[in-house]
Amino acid sequence: MDIDLNADVGEGCGNDDAILDCVSSISIACGWHAGDTDTMRRVLRAARERGVSVGAHPGYPDREHFGRRNLDLPPDTVYNGVLFQIGGLMALARTEGLHLNHVKPHGALYNQAAKDRALATAIATAVRDADPGLKLVGLAGSELVAAARSAGLTAVEEVFADRAYLADGSLAPRGIPGAVIEDADAALAQTLQMIRTSTVTALDGTSIPIHAQTVCLHGDGADAVAFAQLLRQALISEGLTVRAP
Repeated sequence: MDIDLNADVGEGCGNDDAILDCVSSISIACGWHAGDTDTMRRVLRAARERGVSVGAHPGYPDREHFGRRNLDLPPDTVYNGVLFQIGGLMALARTEGLHLNHVKPHGALYNQAAKDRALATAIATAVRDADPGLKLVGLAGSELVAAARSAGLTAVEEVFADRAYLADGSLAPRGIPGAVIEDADAALAQTLQMIRTSTVTALDGTSIPIHAQTVCLHGDGADAVAFAQLLRQALISEGLTVRAP
């Protein structure tokens, strides 16, 4: 069985190179919620050297809140912004001899699109119009995954190693106690449960179905690199092949 291990990078956390040594794919911040063109190109080069698959990580134009604040933008505005961000990274990737493999929205844009079909459709349409060969990464079982398939794209269903879930399958908002799983053993146990059993235990104890094609780990935690190393080794020990979709 193959599983992708991905991380969001180029966001100014300072440990991109170490994270790149552990993952099979990365989503690179496109400058709106974090990052800049110099960082984008540096990360592209580092990924090329390691053979790591690359994708775009577009977000809301809200650097002050790291793209984690919900915005009420018209679908046309979201379409334009996502298309613009993909295009910028795509041009930089081309100069490095790379081709983008996927697009994964960031933060609030990702979470809102998981429930809002109009927003999800705007994102999926932008991805298709940028390059119909791009895969679209979305929260497992979400509207974004459904919109990707409706647009004729390959959808990649994502689960989170270090985030708790609600009973409806959505990620627990960061303001809720326990929403971020800080204990490495607990995060590892949740990840293996999702892969082995296609279920996850929500915060209220409910067991819910989930389809894990790619596992996200966040690179901004204090122990992010150590956890990335632990998670990769655990996946390999389970007999899984860590490989980009």
